[in-house]
Amino acid sequence: MDRNGAGSTHLEPVWSQLRAGLRSDIGPRMFDQWIKPARLGAYCAMTETLDILVASEFSANFVAAQFGDRLRLAWRSAQAGVRDIRIVRAPESAALRVLSTAADHGVAPPAKARTAGGFQPRHDFAGFVTGDSNRLACSAAMAMAAPEKPRFSPLFLHGGTGQGKTHLLHAIAAAYLAHTPDAAVIYMSAERFMMEFVNAMRANETMAFKARLRAARLLLIDDIQFIAGKGATQEEFLHTLNELVESGARIAISADRPPQQLDAIDPRILSRLAGGLVADIQPASIDLRLAILEARRAVAGDPPVPDAVIDFLARAIRSNIRELEGAFNKLLAYGQLTGRTVDLEFAQAMLADTVRANARRITVDDIQKACAAHYRIDPSDMRSKRRARAIARPRQVAMYLAKKMTPRSLPEIGRIFGGRDHSTVIHAVRTIEALRESNPDIDADVRALVRQLES
Repeated sequence: MDRNGAGSTHLEPVWSQLRAGLRSDIGPRMFDQWIKPARLGAYCAMTETLDILVASEFSANFVAAQFGDRLRLAWRSAQAGVRDIRIVRAPESAALRVLSTAADHGVAPPAKARTAGGFQPRHDFAGFVTGDSNRLACSAAMAMAAPEKPRFSPLFLHGGTGQGKTHLLHAIAAAYLAHTPDAAVIYMSAERFMMEFVNAMRANETMAFKARLRAARLLLIDDIQFIAGKGATQEEFLHTLNELVESGARIAISADRPPQQLDAIDPRILSRLAGGLVADIQPASIDLRLAILEARRAVAGDPPVPDAVIDFLARAIRSNIRELEGAFNKLLAYGQLTGRTVDLEFAQAMLADTVRANARRITVDDIQKACAAHYRIDPSDMRSKRRARAIARPRQVAMYLAKKMTPRSLPEIGRIFGGRDHSTVIHAVRTIEALRESNPDIDADVRALVRQLES
């Protein structure tokens, strides 16, 4: 087996033919950005596996997710001795050649080559469809990215899962780098911030970590709620936040709720976040969902997607934009791979499970609100540190229902309930299970809440 790529040279003519077909299938824009810069790597004759090299880990993940099945099918159809493919990040020397090729074709190189943190180039302002529910957030994000210094910093974006917060953060980075290409831009999730800080402390490299972050001219932190309860991480984040604000740097933060509802977060951080501009993103209306699908259809290419399918998707998938776009992409991919016409019957059959899940999906937030109303307590008590029995028992019931009725993991449930440890959730579940057997009132409460949530 050749691992330096030389063994794949005999496949170059086949690759050229396949690329021509792929360009026609997925459209020039997507082809030029993702497939054209790719190069052939190693080929294993024993397993008939071919490596396709791309410039970054992000590119590898994206190409594998979006085009992996199509590439695999194309190679098998070519009968060139390739039964499987691996889409991998190129070794350093090869990565430089791939990056150079991408630049030659007018494709923005991956963010990792330009910034201290990666952002997705496909998530730009041009691809963000606006409506009443997200217009303020989008306008604020554009102001944060504009050449002129914004009148506010930080920008705090909040909204439910899959509503476009991360898209806007990436769009800010892309637009800002377009007019200030040499600026230090850092994008990371709050969990990554915490992980890198802890690793820096263990390696006695905290000064280097501090210097890197505080040199940023644009700092973007996603899902800030995940540092809840992490004292040392919050202290470092606060100092970073203060220094960047004082230096005139731009800061954009996202979370799943507004600052005043972020439990177990240092009040000084909340005060600093609330001192900028707070913009929320509400769930997309039917009109916005239709507009988003129309925008995706306009650049999707073949097979055509009729109006009836667009209307079906917009009305059936209401949970979040990410899932809506994922369903559209799934229909398109299956249609292209199987040659089937994407009509309403096809869409209903392919997305039956997704539609059923949307129809009955229950969120932890739904459970918290229902339990708070049932037991006549304030919804914020579900996330508070109060331990009075009148608060603790309803909170345990809510944790129990969250474990039984949602796909959330124990650590996720703990974080949503005020940054609690997963062991607290386990204790709550076991306590309510035992009480349901010994206490008829608790069992009746749980049954009534389940009926209410499922109705």
